[in-house]
Amino acid sequence: MLLIRTYVAQSAIEGVGVFAAEPIKKGASIWRLNPDFDRLIPMQKYEAAPPHLRELLDRYAYPSPDKPGFMVYEVDNGRFMNHSERPNTDFSQYGGATATRDIAADEEITCDYGEFFEDFARLHLAAAEG
Repeated sequence: MLLIRTYVAQSAIEGVGVFAAEPIKKGASIWRLNPDFDRLIPMQKYEAAPPHLRELLDRYAYPSPDKPGFMVYEVDNGRFMNHSERPNTDFSQYGGATATRDIAADEEITCDYGEFFEDFARLHLAAAEG
């Protein structure tokens, strides 16, 4: 769950992204796993879901780093956070994230998907080559 005020708008990275609604200081906590807002979906339910729901989860969910067999789906604006090779957040400590530098109001908030999705680099490279 995002711990900061945000909004969703068009992104120069891809489609839409999540943007800071106010300045964020370096080191500020910006996200924390909250089971009330971050849904853990069993892989069996994902696999049994109709195609349109699997497509949604393929785009906006990710494998749970600490609960094998589950996907995490964020119901707030966090699901719109785009990947960056030089993100302005740090998700390397599972369960939370911080700002790695000051983030201006109206700046897109980004993360490195590889910090919480260990196969992301391999899948990202395969998609780029294909």
